[in-house]
Amino acid sequence: MKTRSRRATIREVLDVAIELERKTMALYTVLVRIFKSTDELRGFWFSMARHEAGHCGALALVESLLESDPTLAGDRKVWFDEHTVARLRALLTAYLKEARRGVDVERALTMALDIESSELEDVVVDLLQVVKDRRWRDQAVQMLIHDLGDLSFMIEKYTTDEQLLARADELVERRVGGLRKQVDARQAPATAPRARAPRRR
Repeated sequence: MKTRSRRATIREVLDVAIELERKTMALYTVLVRIFKSTDELRGFWFSMARHEAGHCGALALVESLLESDPTLAGDRKVWFDEHTVARLRALLTAYLKEARRGVDVERALTMALDIESSELEDVVVDLLQVVKDRRWRDQAVQMLIHDLGDLSFMIEKYTTDEQLLARADELVERRVGGLRKQVDARQAPATAPRARAPRRR
């Protein structure tokens, strides 16, 4: 039977989101080891892994808050696409196996862009709406945008793949225009961290 996108309760989505964030963190920690001899690359992958750990912690906080007070969720729904989740889970599993065998920097950055291009981060931001603290939610969104800016920079520096860079730049622009509006459409754009215009060719 063909799966469809649907609105799901926060409780339904929370466990799946935590699972996928942990798998993403595991992938990045493998890449920390692979590129440990290059300080800049090691630092980049460590930062990506650390931020995924932060997402896991944030979602664990949401889980704890809901256990303490189920009314916080109200009737709020989160967009949930079973096909996307299955595809991302399979992708992460395959990438973890591949990374453990060893990958070069261009392949590693391509993997990261594929993962960061998924809809998982949109789901995370939706889930964070349970925590009624605008500053805390904004900080989480800024972290996502910062990661994408760094990823775009590393692709530009360490690869010669123009299409890969174009994908990264487009994703930065889309996230700046989308994720931040989800949290607060009125937030001043001047505060957006590390948003870069596409490289002129």
